[in-house]
Amino acid sequence: MKEVQAFSKEFQAEMDWEISDESFEKTRASLLNNYMLLSTEVAEVAEELRKMFNLTYRLKQEGVGEQEAFSEAKAQVKEELGKELADCIAYLMKLYNYFQIDAEESFYNKMEEVKNRSNKDVTKKEQVPGTIQILDF
Repeated sequence: MKEVQAFSKEFQAEMDWEISDESFEKTRASLLNNYMLLSTEVAEVAEELRKMFNLTYRLKQEGVGEQEAFSEAKAQVKEELGKELADCIAYLMKLYNYFQIDAEESFYNKMEEVKNRSNKDVTKKEQVPGTIQILDF
């Protein structure tokens, strides 16, 4: 992750895509713009998932078995989903770099915090049949 963050910092400078640090108002506008663009990319990830689910259902209606339909749908969205996830990473790295946060260290620290929570979510083994497990990071 350190290599991705370093590459991202260089790329942002090369493309003149760094978050402005000229003044409070310009920085505020730049941060809000980055946040808006990140939100847009997250919505595009959701759109790719929607495509995958709809394609799975369509293939099932055509008589394809559920697992085969789902595998086919995953394969069809994989490339575009990867691009949208990469866009998300790019906008996240802009924030990490602007605030001078080590992305890798931040990630591992947060995962350790989640692992050690006292109010953990129900695990898959403990999950009630027919319910959906929602993970909270």
